[in-house]
Amino acid sequence: MQKSSRRKVIGGSGKGQTVTVIEAPVLHNQRRKALIMFWVTLVVTGLLGGTVASHYMHPILGILTGLAAGFFLGILLGFLVLAWPVIRMIWWWLPEILTVTALIYGWVLLMTSTPLWASLVVVVALAASALFRVVRFGVLSVFWCLTVRHRLRMCFAAFIAKNRQGTLPLILLARPTPAGERVWVWLRPGLALHDLEQEGQLQRLAVGCWANEVRVTRASRKYAALIRIDITRRDTLADTVLSGLPDFVPDDMPATAPVSPAVPPVGVNLNDVPVRPRRSPDTNESRPRRARQPEPSPSDDIDPNDYA
Repeated sequence: MQKSSRRKVIGGSGKGQTVTVIEAPVLHNQRRKALIMFWVTLVVTGLLGGTVASHYMHPILGILTGLAAGFFLGILLGFLVLAWPVIRMIWWWLPEILTVTALIYGWVLLMTSTPLWASLVVVVALAASALFRVVRFGVLSVFWCLTVRHRLRMCFAAFIAKNRQGTLPLILLARPTPAGERVWVWLRPGLALHDLEQEGQLQRLAVGCWANEVRVTRASRKYAALIRIDITRRDTLADTVLSGLPDFVPDDMPATAPVSPAVPPVGVNLNDVPVRPRRSPDTNESRPRRARQPEPSPSDDIDPNDYA
């Protein structure tokens, strides 16, 4: 949709200005889809509604009733299809819209339903909670989860292949991890996991998401369209971990006490080492194989990718 307006400035002539809300190719495509939806809804609803209404009234009145219902329903669905780009944009920003609305109405409700001293106490308590690291980390985690959804959508629209209709992948869910964020994405037809694993694509995703590293893996064995994107912003394994073992050392232990109770050997006497005869290469005796120990399975509750 384009809106043209002319403004007349003092001492100069007015100039036409164009504000583009929806791009022309997208608008043309949506108009075609809306027209198709209108006629399909009119025909299907008219036939079915007219058939059902004919059992309760005159057949002519029943057909007219079905056509009228199909006409109004077709206009409603056609308008929804035509306005879908705007509705989709509102859906993308729905968490932010709900958050801002809750903050505004919460502030107004706090000021109108409580006395001044109670409002000041609540505001000071909320401001003082920012001194705690857990609160700051939680707020920043929610902020990055909301931000990374838009950054990924921008990356998909900018440099990652998409289908002919220009449909972007569906960003399902984003949750914080100790190293960053984890996002689940549902790919649309025309895009596969192999396209994201091309040379340089993951680095571009990391740059677009303002992150250090990005890894992409399948999130389901049944559906290839469901993938998982792990975004790394900090290296949690590089932090200094304080050990609690010094707390178990007695206070009366001297500083010169040996680390091990056994006296370390001064030297090695090779004469005490038994000499085994070397086996000839012609010997056909087979060496017994050691039983292979089963590898311990990782715990189901801990995912190492959250900390990498």
